[in-house]
Amino acid sequence: MASPHGFASLTNSGITRTCSSQRYHLLIPQFSKKIKSCSRVSIIICNSQNPSFAVAKRSKIRDLRLFNSVELDGFLTSDDEGEMSDGFFEAIEELERMNREPSDVLEEMYERLSARELQLVLVYFSQEGRDSWCALEVFEWLRKENRVDEETMELMVSLMCAWVKKLIEGKQDVGFVADVLVDMDCVGLKPGFSMIEEAVSIYWEMGEGERAVSFVKEVLRRGIGYQEDRAEGHKVGPAGYLAWKMMVDGKYRDAVNLVIDLKESGLKPEAYSYLIAMTAVVKELNEFAKALRKLKGFSKSGLVAELDPETVGLMEKYQSDLVADGVRLSNWVIQEERPSLRGLGLVHERLLAMYICAGRGLEAERQLWNMKYVGKEADSGLYDIVLAICASQKEEGPIARLVSRTEVMGSVHKKKTLTWLLRGYVKGGHFNDAAETVIKMLDCGLYPEFVDRVAALQGLRKRIRQTGDVETYVKLCKRLSDEELTGPSLFYLHLKKYKLWIIKML
Repeated sequence: MASPHGFASLTNSGITRTCSSQRYHLLIPQFSKKIKSCSRVSIIICNSQNPSFAVAKRSKIRDLRLFNSVELDGFLTSDDEGEMSDGFFEAIEELERMNREPSDVLEEMYERLSARELQLVLVYFSQEGRDSWCALEVFEWLRKENRVDEETMELMVSLMCAWVKKLIEGKQDVGFVADVLVDMDCVGLKPGFSMIEEAVSIYWEMGEGERAVSFVKEVLRRGIGYQEDRAEGHKVGPAGYLAWKMMVDGKYRDAVNLVIDLKESGLKPEAYSYLIAMTAVVKELNEFAKALRKLKGFSKSGLVAELDPETVGLMEKYQSDLVADGVRLSNWVIQEERPSLRGLGLVHERLLAMYICAGRGLEAERQLWNMKYVGKEADSGLYDIVLAICASQKEEGPIARLVSRTEVMGSVHKKKTLTWLLRGYVKGGHFNDAAETVIKMLDCGLYPEFVDRVAALQGLRKRIRQTGDVETYVKLCKRLSDEELTGPSLFYLHLKKYKLWIIKML
């Protein structure tokens, strides 16, 4: 794919039209950097004290030293200076006068201009201080005459990308930039990538976020900028592309707000932008969860004060608002695009990720079955993660449905799933259920990991101090001892009233 990055500016941010018929010497400002084209065609403006491009009178055409500052790599070199015909200079002069339409001038000189000369006409009118609109009209005529080959297209794309970049750098109004892009499309410029997306990229990489948003709104108001993504089967456009750029830079919340604001302001962002925004919701929820875990760790270690109820409430509201935005975006995708089963799978996949990050087991389990229903089977690891979340919240219905899968599993996968179940119970503080899971695994000939066995025992031991219930703890210790997974256990009971200690070896 062609890429316009790295072009030096060739054009003015405004429009310069020269109508004087007495003007013969047309000057081009000095450049000192290499100007790369979108592909292999490049334009090099070499350093010199007074570089110029002159349209000389017929008597001076052969004395051609003015071209030693312009080189088209692989196409037009200084060796070609003497081969430029009289027709080329006459065409430049006639086009500069603007007494006639460019198409009329070129039609008259059709037989007198070579392909090289026609390409140099495009370069000439794309220079700073020249009428770049004339370059568009010349290109349009070339296309209608079927004289645009791949090299000419690449050259024109590089010139027009530089023009757009110069307009944006010159703080030109976003409406004018949109006009230019529309005209480029009208004359048949086919760069192989979206020029509108390229403009959005230039705005964003210049740090002009607000202008990038204004440009996207202008494009959406005009209803342009959409193209079909054959691989995914949906329309892509400027809203989704800008949201993606924001997401790449870690501005997840901004990406979500952008798409929602565009929608609520009456504009029509492409449906795919909703999927992009849903991905941003998932990433923001994930970052929020990581930050929250880190904060809880600091609080537990005494590095920061414990969170007050008001702060906890604000954090919960922020997470709930994110989830609500994700659900709203998913509804818009379904309502506006009426996606195929594959498209629905993408929606449910993002909803699943969103609910997992938010720790909502019941909703996450529902998305697992929704994905299965539309033919997009989730990875087995996701089933285990959702099972652990449900176990931590002791959602008995989802737990039973998800554990039923183990009946058809091999021993390796079965152990993995039951381990997730065990860890979910431990995390949620449901230690009796954790003990039952350990025993169930042992009954199936599966041995829980050492760290998981210890976690279950420690949790039960703490509960004894709170409830005085020792039955589950004793039962688990005995079973572990029978399997030779623990050493002898010493139990002691202090009867304070009788000042009596009862000690028993298990």
